[in-house]
Amino acid sequence: MEIIEDGLLLRPWRDADADAVHRACQDPDIQRWTTVPRPYLPEHAHGFVTELSGRAWAEGTGAPFAVCDPVTGELLGSCGLISISGAGTGEIGYWTAPWARGRGVTVRAARAVARWSFDTLGLRRLVWQAEVGNHASRLVALRAGFRIDGRLRLADPAPNGSADGWIGSLLPGEVTAPGATGPAGPGTLAARRAAVFGRPQPTLFATAGAGELRLRPMEEQDLDDVVETCHDPETIRWTTVPDPYERADAQWYRGFSREVWARGDAACYVIADPDDRYAGSVDLRLSPADPLLADVGFMTAPAARGRGYMPAALAALSAWGFTTLGLARIEWKANVGNTASRRVAEKAGFAFEGTARGGVQHRGERVDTWVAALLPEDLT
Repeated sequence: MEIIEDGLLLRPWRDADADAVHRACQDPDIQRWTTVPRPYLPEHAHGFVTELSGRAWAEGTGAPFAVCDPVTGELLGSCGLISISGAGTGEIGYWTAPWARGRGVTVRAARAVARWSFDTLGLRRLVWQAEVGNHASRLVALRAGFRIDGRLRLADPAPNGSADGWIGSLLPGEVTAPGATGPAGPGTLAARRAAVFGRPQPTLFATAGAGELRLRPMEEQDLDDVVETCHDPETIRWTTVPDPYERADAQWYRGFSREVWARGDAACYVIADPDDRYAGSVDLRLSPADPLLADVGFMTAPAARGRGYMPAALAALSAWGFTTLGLARIEWKANVGNTASRRVAEKAGFAFEGTARGGVQHRGERVDTWVAALLPEDLT
């Protein structure tokens, strides 16, 4: 069985492919996001191309294809059905060889496999799954026409990975046409953010006075200082942190911060002072309703107050949100009366816009909130 489409040749695996498969699967991203053995040895590649793939074809349980250049025969990746059920459903899986990335290979291959699955096998649905955080795979699925339906808990999560996966589905007639990429195409906001959130959270820098601050993900060394900050009466009064606040709450939030970064929903940062001590936290949270809108939240460690740390950190994070994530508006809200938070926002450039009556739920009741916003032109 061979498929020749859109500048690609998809064919069953051959014994001679073992060396190229072994070389491709040394790639850190393939090892991170797929279920290949780690470490990936020559015998794993040989067993895959000579036994596992052929058995799937023979038993009708899968349809694994080698994705090749039709002219040179060079291996470019893997794409096929990793399972086929009797209910007319197949699950697609793929990886791209590191030397073939950036050429749309896997999008074209996924479309070809999908059309073949519907037209030749008569399947009625294709399913795609990936660990939350695998934004490159998600982009391929979206560009092929899959609708990302939600998340599910993984049966066998990768070590140190997310316990959740994304799941999507594709029906006959929904496969995108050659050359079409839809709202997730190259240069779109979706592609731009996938490139950001698909990698480790970056460290940002800000200057306050004569010292340099680092905005970095929360680490184990920060937990006790976070607990101390969340025991402070002013923190309890103006934020929604649990009261009483335990170390387990800080540990939970550390994990939550990693999860929302992997999902592409938020960037949660610790502010580290020049001695790398915890000085506060600041979060940039993307709106689920408006992709160009985000809001901020922050708290300052009692010992770090009055030093200008938070306005500098907030300005740096906001600038990153505009330039890197393509945001058009960042909002700040605080309970009416929280003058310390308002001063921070205004020093960072936020323009006060008014009061929202009953704007938020705070510890069991609706309270009025101040609202301010920052736009990209405010930073120029």
